[in-house]
Amino acid sequence: MKAYVIPDAQARGIDAIRLADVPDPVAGPGHVLVKVHAAGLNPVDYKLAEGGNPAWTYPHVLGLDMAGEIVGIGEGVEGTWKVGMRVAGHGDLRHDGCFAEYVSAPAYELALIPDDVPYATAAGLLCGALTAYQTINRKPNLNLVRTALVHGGSGAVGGIAAQLAKMHGVAVLTTCSTRNVEFVREHVRPDAIIDYRTEDVDARVSELTGGLGADLIVDTVSGREAQRDLDRLAYNGQLVTIVDVPPIPGGRMFARALSVDAVNLGGAHASGNPVEQRDLGTMASDVLSMVSQGELDPLITGVLPFADLVEGLRSLAEHRATGKLVVDMDR
Repeated sequence: MKAYVIPDAQARGIDAIRLADVPDPVAGPGHVLVKVHAAGLNPVDYKLAEGGNPAWTYPHVLGLDMAGEIVGIGEGVEGTWKVGMRVAGHGDLRHDGCFAEYVSAPAYELALIPDDVPYATAAGLLCGALTAYQTINRKPNLNLVRTALVHGGSGAVGGIAAQLAKMHGVAVLTTCSTRNVEFVREHVRPDAIIDYRTEDVDARVSELTGGLGADLIVDTVSGREAQRDLDRLAYNGQLVTIVDVPPIPGGRMFARALSVDAVNLGGAHASGNPVEQRDLGTMASDVLSMVSQGELDPLITGVLPFADLVEGLRSLAEHRATGKLVVDMDR
C-alpha cells in the first residue's frame, strides 16, 4: 500500500517524509483493519516527524486521526464492529499510523460515524476536538464556572473548547491574532474576542470579568502563557493546560484556592487503563453526534488531496493554517 513514512531512524523533519510502498497492515487481536478515506492533520504529526519516538520501527507510517471503512476484524473484537461500518478513531503515536491506504486500529478507540457526517469531517474531529472535550467536559468542575478564557480560538483545540464551554452556559472569552478575528467571530461565536497582537490580554480579562478574573482558563499556547494565566484566574479558579504545567508555589496556590489540570489525550493508549482507553471512542462518538445535530462547528477550513499531505503539514508548521486541515485519501 502507499503510505507517508519516516524512512529510517536518522531521518527527521517534514522534508524527510516520503511516500513509499509498505506492506499492508494486519488486524491483530483486539484490532480492526480500516480502509482509510480521510485523515486529519495535526501539529503533533509534524512534531513527531521532527522528534521521532523510541518505540518506532522503520519505515514508520505517520498519522493519528482517521476515518474510513472496516474491511477486516481481528481476533477478540466484540460483535459491535462489523465489516462495512464507517468508523473514526484517534491512534496511538507509538505505532504505525493512518497516512496510508489502510490502518490497523484498536477497537476501543473507534466511533461509528453518523450517516450524515462525511469522512473528511469525521477525521477532522479527533485529536483537536477530543483534546478540547477533555478540557471542558472531563477535567474541570463547571459548577461555579461563570467565565472561561480559552486561548487560541482559531485553532482546532481552542475553537472547539470555546464552543463546548458555550454549551454549558459559560461566558467565553477567547484570544486570537488579528487576522483570525473574523473567522472566530463567525465560526466560534464567543462572548468576547481578545486580539493578543493589539490588546493587553491581562487588562482585557480583568475588564471583561469585572476585575475578578476567569473562573476557568484553557491554555493551548505554552507553559509561559500558562504561567501568566495563573494571575488571570479568579479565586477558586481552574487552569487546564494541554502544553505544559507551570511551576506553582504551594502557598500561592492554597491562598487563592487554585487548581491546575493537564490534558494528555494520546496518553490513554499507553495508560493500561481500559476505561480511559474506551473513553477515546466515547468522546469521539459524542463530538460526531454534536456535529451531526448541528450543535458544533468542526472548523474544517481545507480538504487536501493525498498528494498534498506533506504540504498540509508544512502549512501547520509555518502557522499558515486557520482551523482544521484534512486529507481526502481518495483524491
